[in-house]
Amino acid sequence: MNKDLIPVMQFCNTSVRAGAEEHILTLLRGFDRNQFRLHLVCGPEVADAVRDDLPPDVELLPLYFPTPSHVAGAARLRRWIKERRIQVLHSHLFRSSLCASPVGWMCRVPFLVETPHVRESWRRGWKADNFTIDRVAGRFVDRYIAVSYANGRYLVEEKGLPERKVHVIQNGTDLSRFNPAHVLPAGMRAEFGIGQLDPVMLVAARLEPQKGHSVLLNAMPEVLHEFPSARLFCLGDGVLRQELESQRRQLGLQENVHFLGFRSDVADWLALCDFTILPSFYEGLPLVAVESLASGRTMVATAVDGTPEVIVNGRTGITVPPGDPAALAAAMCSLLRSPELRKRLADQGRAYVLERFSQERQVRETSDFYLQALGRTTSQLHRTEVPQVVAS
Repeated sequence: MNKDLIPVMQFCNTSVRAGAEEHILTLLRGFDRNQFRLHLVCGPEVADAVRDDLPPDVELLPLYFPTPSHVAGAARLRRWIKERRIQVLHSHLFRSSLCASPVGWMCRVPFLVETPHVRESWRRGWKADNFTIDRVAGRFVDRYIAVSYANGRYLVEEKGLPERKVHVIQNGTDLSRFNPAHVLPAGMRAEFGIGQLDPVMLVAARLEPQKGHSVLLNAMPEVLHEFPSARLFCLGDGVLRQELESQRRQLGLQENVHFLGFRSDVADWLALCDFTILPSFYEGLPLVAVESLASGRTMVATAVDGTPEVIVNGRTGITVPPGDPAALAAAMCSLLRSPELRKRLADQGRAYVLERFSQERQVRETSDFYLQALGRTTSQLHRTEVPQVVAS
């Protein structure tokens, strides 16, 4: 073991693999092995889901640690931190940080980081009192990484976190996996009964309340009135599967709307579709939007949180208000009417994300952030970190 390497531990206590977990994998794949020794602590379900995609030199430590009061989970995490002499403990999502950061603080970990990822719309009752709960929890966190400028403003302006603690590092992804030249598998259209002239729309998102599928289904009758052969394919699974399938039946959309569950061949579906849709009620900075544009497919998305930092209305795609089926249908129809508009937005969108949202940029900025904090060699960490976004 090289004692000169900085031991870094990523922590999440979620139960499903989703955007935060993809973010973690991006970091773990990209960090410089000449600087860091890497460890991932996560729930057993997520450990099983990411194991095959995790670099072999990353130590994977499955842990059930769902709440701060779970004594066994806290004790095991404390032992692992001590044994590995962790210098950076980076927790992902507030609930994960609420569990892990106090343990790291008691172990005197030099740098405790939290990436909240999304607006915490799940909070109700006393949990909605951001000032109280975050004033307490924030004592154990040295710095916060916001995944978008909108997320950074939320942390400061709504949650009331100290501005000096918030640093923006926009999400990135492996753009080489997504390319307009991707070859569609032979027979894919026939396999799913898609005619050669049928317009195809794609939504790749978990079937959860956050993602707004119900609004999209309510928009579909208006779309089908003008484009009766249009097809919508939904990739992903979640708690709303049965409810959404019931809504599809009630609206008579069985022939046009298809729920395919989790699919690993997302690049194939991006190659097949004409454009993508993301009707979310809230987001951090959605990787699916970056991936869609990198694949040469424009997107209709709701203008929430960090989404407009990727889907710039009229430049890389079209944005609409959340929860508005009529506006969503109008945007979808405008793209269905005009292949020229789709191509222009797609071309501009691909150039835009290639310039701004690479995994190399995200990994480099995160690495520098760790090193600056541990070295205390720059004043950069103490300046204002939440600038306003101006779409150029």
